[in-house]
Amino acid sequence: MRDSKNYIFANNKVNRKRIIIPMISCIAIFALVGIISFVSFCAGNYAATRGIFLVKTPSEQVQSTVQQLNDRSKYAALFQVRDKLIEKFDGDVDDNKLLEGAIKGMTNSLNDQYTMFMNKDEFAALMKQSSGNITGIGVTITSKDNELTIIDTIKDSPADRAGLIANDVIKKINDIELSGDDSQKAVSIITEAKNSELKLTIKRVGVDEFDVNIVPEKVKIKSVEGSMINSNIGYIRIKTFMNENTTEDFKNTIADLRSQGMKGIILDLRENPGGLLTEAVGVASQFIPKDKIITYTIDKYGNRYDSVSIGGVAEGTPLVILVNGNSASASEVVTGSLRDYKLATIIGETTFGKGIVQQSFKFSDEIGGLKVTISKYYTPNGENIHKKGITPEVEIKTPVGIDENAYDKNTDEQLKAAMEKIQEKVQ
Repeated sequence: MRDSKNYIFANNKVNRKRIIIPMISCIAIFALVGIISFVSFCAGNYAATRGIFLVKTPSEQVQSTVQQLNDRSKYAALFQVRDKLIEKFDGDVDDNKLLEGAIKGMTNSLNDQYTMFMNKDEFAALMKQSSGNITGIGVTITSKDNELTIIDTIKDSPADRAGLIANDVIKKINDIELSGDDSQKAVSIITEAKNSELKLTIKRVGVDEFDVNIVPEKVKIKSVEGSMINSNIGYIRIKTFMNENTTEDFKNTIADLRSQGMKGIILDLRENPGGLLTEAVGVASQFIPKDKIITYTIDKYGNRYDSVSIGGVAEGTPLVILVNGNSASASEVVTGSLRDYKLATIIGETTFGKGIVQQSFKFSDEIGGLKVTISKYYTPNGENIHKKGITPEVEIKTPVGIDENAYDKNTDEQLKAAMEKIQEKVQ
């Protein structure tokens, strides 16, 4: 286990095809549909997982990385501490817990909320989310004022049946206190619960804190919803890209609304925290000509990876996109690409601003997996939107968020502005 492994680097062309399936993630917004949606925007090369790094040319960065990878002598201290704890600690010592704690401490030291180690159950739950069916409680949350705040509940999910609503704050799970920074802890608790009952302590405006008991169960993530607003304008909302059926559901929704007379589309990406890169590319491809770049990534060695349009069914269709501060990651890939090609008018508020890429690795021996930031991504025009977001062409706020309890589409100023703009486009 302690044997050293040498790492090598090989030259490679700048542009090359992807050799793994990528995902995209939002950092501050999580879908707690049994676990929290650590949707990750994964990209990179498979060879790197085997200690072979493909780079354009050798550089100081390459040499530094090689030196670090091949110098493991300092980690002898880790085993010294482990041995002394087992020998001296007056109490039970779970060696597996020591290992997991040490690894999580390592990733936490990078001060990157997107880079994290997950134990076997946590990693398995992450991988299952893309199927659109996961075991969980059925809520979407965000970190608001350093509290885990519910944005939305899935209809007929355990959380919905328990009466949880938007703006409820999850203060504790099974008496374990949680803050806005404890999303990973919440993931662990819910994942490990399996089919056991959980006690959630909830804070709600205007009432005292109260407890609800919830048993996680299989929840279907419905990512696409569509309807006709009037005789010629269709409204399509994508709630998440963390569902491998999103593109097909989107295409089917377009076909259904066209059969009802749709001539223009309002695409609502508000409160969408991100998801699979393949689905973001699939949705954007419906409007962008085949083989046009939708996004590209560049890693620390200068390698570039292009994601291009696969072509679609809605090229030339008038389009308006609604976004807000919780539109993140995959949502920003779609928004940025359609903006750059001038195929959509963007309305709402500046988006979240996540422009970095994570890759997931599953480790052998069932110890779990790692999600690590490996590169930055760019819009077709070469903009990295990390910590900046995308500023809409028409900036406007709405008094009540789309997922809040008091939401009324008749008072949705952003939707009203979108209606005016799309009507101009279809005339």
